[in-house]
Amino acid sequence: MDIAKEINGSKMTVKINGRLDTNSAPELEREVMENIEGIEELVFDLSQMPYTSSAGLRVFLKAQKQMNKQGNMCVIGACEDVLEVFEITGFSDIINIT
Repeated sequence: MDIAKEINGSKMTVKINGRLDTNSAPELEREVMENIEGIEELVFDLSQMPYTSSAGLRVFLKAQKQMNKQGNMCVIGACEDVLEVFEITGFSDIINIT
């Protein structure tokens, strides 16, 4: 998995390329949480992410909880398989998915 992070003022966009699983989730969590201070808008671009495991869902949930305190978070570009995981787990009710 590759992570491309772009910070523009108080907006951070995180693009994930590859599978988000037990092995790669800690890296994503570290990248996001180390840079989230002062961020008011967090965008996860999942257009190149074909799969997420429960470990990946945990990272999204942790980021959402933090952003509830300081701004907004959304997920864009998720494929059908990932959208299905979000729907089945109820994450589509918690996270803004466009």
